[in-house]
Amino acid sequence: MNTFPNPIEQSFEIAAQRCADFTPLVYQRLFEAHPETRTMFRAQGSDLVKGSMLALTIEAILDFAGERRGHFRMIACEVVSHDAYGTSRELFIAFFAIIRDTLRDLLGDEWTPDMALAWDALLVEVDTYAGIPA
Repeated sequence: MNTFPNPIEQSFEIAAQRCADFTPLVYQRLFEAHPETRTMFRAQGSDLVKGSMLALTIEAILDFAGERRGHFRMIACEVVSHDAYGTSRELFIAFFAIIRDTLRDLLGDEWTPDMALAWDALLVEVDTYAGIPA
């Protein structure tokens, strides 16, 4: 077992200790930063969709930042899928920064320079990766 998880993984581990479900925090931040996204979710059943979407994104992030066993490929596939829904690539990528910013605020003093550097690098890599047609 790795006793020194990568900084991305570590940020999620600490967040999980502080907050059982940070889905509402992520979507509150998304809706504040991008009000147009509110209408993208149905009134009924949207909490399940939001939770599922966030869980899949986190799984892809952890794989992308880790061993890249395959879950990270969801990113390129979902860029295309979201494009069909009318979601711009820029907005799709912004969701990853929203997750990072939510984690940073949730962690407070436990957010480390290593986490900040790792997340900055990850966001650049995801942006580059998502630009490649699936």
